[in-house]
Amino acid sequence: MGYNNSVYKKIYEEYSQKYLIARQRADERASELRAAIPEIARLDRELSLVGIEILHASLSGGDTQSKIAQIRSKNEALQQRRAEILVANGYPADYSDVKYECSKCGDTGFIENTMCSCMREALVLAGIENSGFASLIREQSFENFSLDYYKKSPAHLDRMTWNKNFLVNYAECFDERKSPSILMMGGTGLGKTHLSSSVAKRVIEKGRDVFYTGAIDLFSQFETQRFKTYTNEPNELIERYFECDLLIIDDLGTEIINQFTVSTLYNLLNDRLSRKKPTIISTNLSKEDIQKKYTDRITSRMFGEYQVLFFMGTDVRAQKLMKK
Repeated sequence: MGYNNSVYKKIYEEYSQKYLIARQRADERASELRAAIPEIARLDRELSLVGIEILHASLSGGDTQSKIAQIRSKNEALQQRRAEILVANGYPADYSDVKYECSKCGDTGFIENTMCSCMREALVLAGIENSGFASLIREQSFENFSLDYYKKSPAHLDRMTWNKNFLVNYAECFDERKSPSILMMGGTGLGKTHLSSSVAKRVIEKGRDVFYTGAIDLFSQFETQRFKTYTNEPNELIERYFECDLLIIDDLGTEIINQFTVSTLYNLLNDRLSRKKPTIISTNLSKEDIQKKYTDRITSRMFGEYQVLFFMGTDVRAQKLMKK
């Protein structure tokens, strides 16, 4: 799927506007100069005729290359004279030049047919803002996920080191059609959200569409949509749960569990699995709790088709508070 369509459209439109605004401002500065310095107005009129002169020279026959070279030499002399006049009048020599934010692509977003790095960066930033947990992504990363909090137990440290390494490799090698879905299990404060946001950041940087939602918000959205039977308008948020390259569902089990939420969860997970779209689910529930709260169909899919990661240790947030 790649970049989210709405994000791409938004950034593309922003670049179109940036390009036009840069040229408009250059025209305004040029008009200012022509009004303030009559000599600049005269030179600009001469410079505006250069293209026509070259066209006439190319159609006139004879030694066209020599004629065009003479016109270009004249153009350079006019440009040099214009710059000297600007400096003499206290203006920078390039005062009326078009000043793009990106000199590489001229604010078009593309260099020939290749997307410029500036537009790619803009899409990444927009993707983060559109992911559902922008603040977490800005604060949390693989680099600042510390394994020091798990060192009291060698078994816990080994397990959490393995989890982190697995998720780093998962994010680096993410493929929206081949990467597996993941079930993160473990108590509160063991790093599930930190590592899932770290995965999201890397995957977004690779140009994929990632969407994060808490379980309560997810089912609330579906519940709202359920009663909108009076309209056939598509719900973009609901569609995105199904269509995004990577869906992250946090705190599964905190929602009110009933026939509707169970049915909704089954349909969502089954649809994404059938189309090989990866999902990451985090939960504080044990396997026994999941079996009790959800149908066998959901439990079998989670434990049969997801990569299960067990998070171990002592609540990191509690450890941080104890150090204060």
